[in-house]
Amino acid sequence: MSNQCQHLEDISKLRGPKLSQSVHREECTQCFDNQDHPLGIDVCLTCFNGGCLGAERHHARTHFEKSSHSFTLNVRRKLKPSANRTEDEEPPAKMKKLAIVEDREEDKYDWITTLKCWRCDPQGGRELPKVSSTPEVQSLIKEVMTSLSSARQSEVKAWEEEIEACEHSVLLDQYETGAIPASGLAHCAKCDLKENLWLCLTCGSLGCGRQQFGGLGGNGHGLQHYEETKHPVSVKLGTITPEGNADIYCYICNDAKVDPDLARHLRNFGINVETQTKTEKSMTELQIEHNLKFDFSLTDESGNALEPVFGPGLTGLSNLGNSCYMASIVQTLFSLDPFRQRYYPTAVQHWETCTELLPANCIECQMAKLADGLLSGRYSHPRPMNSVSPDTSEPKTTNPMVHDSPTPVFQEGVRPMGFKALIGKDHAEFSTMRQQDAEEFLTHLLTVLRRQGKRAGVSEEHLPTEVFAFGMEQRLQCGECKKVRYRVDEVDSVSVPVPANEAGKDEEGKTLWEDVPLKECLDIVMSPEGLEYTCPACRKKVLATKQSKFATFPGVLVVHARKFQLVNWVPSKLDVPVILPPSDTLQLDGYLGHGMQHDEEQLPEEITGASSQPQFNEAAMAQLEAMGFPIIRCQKSLLATGNRDPEAAMEWLFAHMDDPDIDAPLGTTSSSAGPEPSAEQIGVLADMGFTFAQAKKALRETGGDAERAVEWLFSHPDDMGEDAPPTSDASGSTSTSKKVPGTSQLPAKYRLKAFISHKGPSVHSGHYVAHIRHPAHGSDIAVDESDPDEGWVLFNDEKVVKADRESVRALKKLAYLYVFEKL
Repeated sequence: MSNQCQHLEDISKLRGPKLSQSVHREECTQCFDNQDHPLGIDVCLTCFNGGCLGAERHHARTHFEKSSHSFTLNVRRKLKPSANRTEDEEPPAKMKKLAIVEDREEDKYDWITTLKCWRCDPQGGRELPKVSSTPEVQSLIKEVMTSLSSARQSEVKAWEEEIEACEHSVLLDQYETGAIPASGLAHCAKCDLKENLWLCLTCGSLGCGRQQFGGLGGNGHGLQHYEETKHPVSVKLGTITPEGNADIYCYICNDAKVDPDLARHLRNFGINVETQTKTEKSMTELQIEHNLKFDFSLTDESGNALEPVFGPGLTGLSNLGNSCYMASIVQTLFSLDPFRQRYYPTAVQHWETCTELLPANCIECQMAKLADGLLSGRYSHPRPMNSVSPDTSEPKTTNPMVHDSPTPVFQEGVRPMGFKALIGKDHAEFSTMRQQDAEEFLTHLLTVLRRQGKRAGVSEEHLPTEVFAFGMEQRLQCGECKKVRYRVDEVDSVSVPVPANEAGKDEEGKTLWEDVPLKECLDIVMSPEGLEYTCPACRKKVLATKQSKFATFPGVLVVHARKFQLVNWVPSKLDVPVILPPSDTLQLDGYLGHGMQHDEEQLPEEITGASSQPQFNEAAMAQLEAMGFPIIRCQKSLLATGNRDPEAAMEWLFAHMDDPDIDAPLGTTSSSAGPEPSAEQIGVLADMGFTFAQAKKALRETGGDAERAVEWLFSHPDDMGEDAPPTSDASGSTSTSKKVPGTSQLPAKYRLKAFISHKGPSVHSGHYVAHIRHPAHGSDIAVDESDPDEGWVLFNDEKVVKADRESVRALKKLAYLYVFEKL
C-alpha cells in the first residue's frame, strides 16, 4: 500500500464530521452535478465540501488547489434494479404529510464509495480501493455516510411546523370544575356546531372555532370566550390522541402551541387521553390539504396537457417543501438581463478565484450556481423513466411525450438547497421551511445581495439589484401657509391597493369582484391625501396635503397588488381582477414628480422643542383599534405604511406580529425627530468603516439600537448620512452627493415581462407560480409581439410548460406581483 500512496500517514489525522458540520455528499456546492452523475461527488474529508469531477467544471480539483486538503471520499449512487420504475408508471405522488418519514433509501439505492488522494494525482485524485477497505477508513466512511447531509438538514423540516410550548400553556391555571358530562362535550356551548370544537383548558368552556379553509364551519365562539374571560389556551377536541398530542392554541400568543402537560390538564375535566381517538383533521393536516388543492392547472381549456419545454433558461426548481415563493422570484430574476449577465458569464471565473474556502457559505458562489443551473440548459431535460439521472454533461431536449405517451414527462428540476439555506440564514422567517410571502422574499433577497456587494467592494453600476431601484418623491404642503417640503425615498417596488367592490355571487355562492384597472390602483397611490400636521411655519396643527410621485423610474418596475381584507380576524386574500392596459404596456409619464418649483417656498425645519410624537391619521387609528390591535402596534404600522391606509397597516401588522420590538416604546421613522445618538455609539459604527454622518443617521433611524443601525447601513449602502447638506440645482430640485437610482428621462413606457400568481386565501399558504414572457434567448418558443397573451412560459416549481393564452389572460388579472421592463 505504501507504493500506492505516500501520504497514508495523514489518514490517521482525519476525523469524522461534527454534529454542527454540513456534509455535502449529495451535490456539488458550486453546481448541480450530484451523486447520481457517473463520476459521482468528491467529499472533502477535512471540511466536507462536495465537489464535482466533470472535465468542464472540476470543482473537486478547484477545491484541492485552494485548500490543499488531500483526501476525499468519492460517492456515487445507483438505483437498484428492483427500484426501477417501468415506463408506464407515474412519477411518485407529491408528498402529502407535514412530518418527514424516513425514506429508507438503502432499499432503493446502492452507494459506491472510494477513498482518493489528490496529492498523488492533482488532476483527478488517485483512487485507493485497498485503503478504502481497511477498518480505520471504513469507520470514517461510515461516519460520513450516516451523518445528516446538507440536503437532509434542509429537508428534514420541510413539512413540519415549528410548534413550541409557551409560558401560557406551561404555567396554565385551571379551575376545579370536575368531570364534564358527555352532553357538555357534544356541541358548542353557544351554538349547535358539533365539529371544530375548542375546549378552554382553564374553565372547560366549549366553543366553536373560526371558519377554516376546506369548508370547516365555525362561528368563532371560542375566540369570543377568550375575549370575555382572557383564558388563554384551548385544545381542539377530535384531534386528541392516546399519546397526548392535540391541536393547542394560545390566544395571547395568537399561534399554535404545545401543551407538554396536556394529559394532566384534561384529567381535570374527566378526560383520559389514553381512551381518546382522533376523529378530526388537525390544523396541520387541514393546511396541507388546503395547499395541495391549490395547484395550477397544467392543461389548456380543451383539457389537453400543456407541453413541457426544455433548454437554456427553461430549467425548473424542485420544491424543497413550501419553497414555491422562492422559486417564483428566482425564476423571474434570472429572466432579466442584468441578473443573467451578472452571474452567468462570470460564474466560471468566480469559481476559480473565490477566496471563500466553503462555497456553500459564499453568496456569489450560490448565485453563480443558480445561474449556471437555470441558464445553461445542462439540467433541463425530461425526467428519466428507468434510471436515477442521465449523464448531465450535455443538455438534452428529448421529446417530452415519451414513447408517444399522452402523459407529459416533466423535469426533475434542480434543488436550490444551498441557496435557500444561505439566503435565509439567521432570518426569523426565511430560515424556516414555512410558506412565505413572495414580495417580502424579493425585498429580503435584494437586501442580502446589496449587502454582499458592499462587502465585496462591487461598484453600484455592477449590482443587478439596482435595476429595481428608483426614487419615490414625497411632497408635503401646509394647507394654510402653502409652504412645502420634499423628500425622496429609495424603493424597489410600488405597492398599490386594489379596491374590492362586490359584483354578485357565482353559482357556488362565491363572491365575485368588479374589475379594477391597474391605472386606477396607481392613481390611488399618486393622488393627494390630507393629514393632520403640526406646521413648523404656522406653529399650529393644520390640515396638510401629502402626495407621492416618481422621482425617477427604474429599469424594471415591480408592482405589488394588495388584495386583502380581515375575515374572522384572519387576513384573507381577495381575487379581485386587475385589468392591465392594452398590450400590457404602462405609460407612467404623468406620474413623474418635479421637485421644488421656483414659485414654492420651503417649509422650515421642525419646531425646536416640539413633541417628537408623530401625528397619526385618526380615522385609520380608529379602524385599527376597533380591530383589537394595541395602540402602540397601530401607531407603528401606520408609520411604516405612510400613515394613511388602514388596510396596508393591517397587512404590515400581520407580517410583523413576531418582531421582538413590536411592543417596544415608539420610535420614529423621521431622522430629524429621532433621539440624539451618543459619541460612543457613533464611534463604534465609525470604527467599522462607516462615516460619522452615516453612523449618526443610522442610529437616529433605528432609535439608537446599534445592531439595527448596522443592518440599516447595509440596507442603505448609498446613503451618505444626514450631515451631507442638500443643495438645489438650477431647476429647483433637491440633490445631494448621493445619487438617486433610476432615471427621470421620458417617455417612461413599460411592458409586462413576468407576473407571479398565487392561489390560496393567504400569502402564507397556497401556491405561487411564475409566468415569464419568452425567457430563453434562442429558444423555440414562438413569440407574437403583437399579442400580449402569447409567448408565455409557466414555471410551476420543476414543471416548465408553454402556457396557453386563455390561462395567461385569466391569471394575469389575478396576479400578486407584476414585473414590467422599461422600453
